[in-house]
Amino acid sequence: MNASEEHLPTPRPAWIANRPEQSDQTLPVYHPYDGDEIATVCLPTADQVERAVAAAAEVARELRTTPAHVRAAALDHVSRGLAERAEEIAETITAENGKPLRWAAIEVSRAVSTFRFAAEEARRFSGELQRLDTDPNAAGRLALVRRVPRGPVLGIAPFNFPLNLVAHKIAPAIAVGAPIIVKPAPRTPLSALLLGELLAETDLPAGAFSVLVVGNEETAALVKDPRLPVVSFTGSGPVGWSLMDAAPRKQVVLELGGNGAAVVCADWPDLEFAASRIATFGNYQAGQSCIAVQRVIVERAVADEFLPKLLDKVNALRTGNPHDPDVEVGPMVDEAAAERVATWVEEAVEAGAKLLAGGKRDGATYAPTVLSEVPFEAKVWAEEVFGPVLAVSVVADVDEAFAQVNDSAYGLQAGVFTRDTQVAFRARAELDVGGLIVGDVPSFRADQMPYGGVKGSGFGREGIRSAMADLTEERVMVLTGLEL
Repeated sequence: MNASEEHLPTPRPAWIANRPEQSDQTLPVYHPYDGDEIATVCLPTADQVERAVAAAAEVARELRTTPAHVRAAALDHVSRGLAERAEEIAETITAENGKPLRWAAIEVSRAVSTFRFAAEEARRFSGELQRLDTDPNAAGRLALVRRVPRGPVLGIAPFNFPLNLVAHKIAPAIAVGAPIIVKPAPRTPLSALLLGELLAETDLPAGAFSVLVVGNEETAALVKDPRLPVVSFTGSGPVGWSLMDAAPRKQVVLELGGNGAAVVCADWPDLEFAASRIATFGNYQAGQSCIAVQRVIVERAVADEFLPKLLDKVNALRTGNPHDPDVEVGPMVDEAAAERVATWVEEAVEAGAKLLAGGKRDGATYAPTVLSEVPFEAKVWAEEVFGPVLAVSVVADVDEAFAQVNDSAYGLQAGVFTRDTQVAFRARAELDVGGLIVGDVPSFRADQMPYGGVKGSGFGREGIRSAMADLTEERVMVLTGLEL
């Protein structure tokens, strides 16, 4: 070993059945903003992957019967550990993902809550009693209905929330007593590996968790492995649907994104607030959020007043080094992603859209962009742009607005700025989305609430209690000869 090699940092280990392990194969992790290498991580060997899966299958029964207080204590420990190391972890998220530090800090705080919520749910995940003597043939009988894990879980997480979306795979699995193998995005593996450190400090039995940074070929094999009967995937639609096709007999939960719409109704009293929220949440995480605002649908009666406010708010957003606390919009995950967004915007402009703001790329950074008069077939309107782009449409009334929201292959969440209760309840009845946010953008998410979509946005739900239901199945025990 030469002198320079002596000073190279040790690659971050994979987590194989609760234990850190090195391997000869490594993967560099680069900062999206400047391209600097920030770490290397170990790529598990075929033998390590096999041992991780075998350990998960072997420990499944033990973990399922582990007392609730043990699982809850483990989740509480992770929550406390994240809180204690919040500043360090936020810096890690920013370094691997490129999101501004202010948003990384919020992600850490959300993950703290996610594990805390899971600990609380683990303590009260008890099932229910059903009297069966409501029918004469079942006199003296009582049913105990409980949910039990379907088996070990393969959790596949994306790059855009490298900590909290991994938390949404791990926390509900541990809460119900299901072993989990986590496959983080190879571009952003550091936060997931850090969660492995915290989980390893708990009393969970060996095999309860593994964190494997593996490629597409290895992931495909894991998806097909019968020892992993549950697959929970968050990411792009084409990949998600292909996973379902590859595992038709498994329980597959898909969160596949969308092209979130925000409707500004004529009755909304504070257009400044609406403009601020839409500008911020169309561009936070550089637009790389499945519930970022993408389509802005404004009633004509307020469009002339609203649009200048929106442009002012978008133009005021500061881009740059994401470690700068004043920066609001950082780089995209890599230069290729920014190039794709630039191409989509250029295609829309060539098709007749008007560029009102932005439209410029600097490496992996794409300027916050506003388009109007966008053809509905343009990708920036019809597809998930997953970048800092807002497409504005002016409509005559609520009827037209709701029709445009629904004219989409996706249905994750929508926001409707209205104070009219009738309009709000009509939106809930008519809009084909998994979540409706009244008086705010579609980008709001509380980590304890059911979260997921319809149509091309997938099915199944995240949110701790809802995810716990997806990972489990009902089992019934009937007691007989009772005096009820």
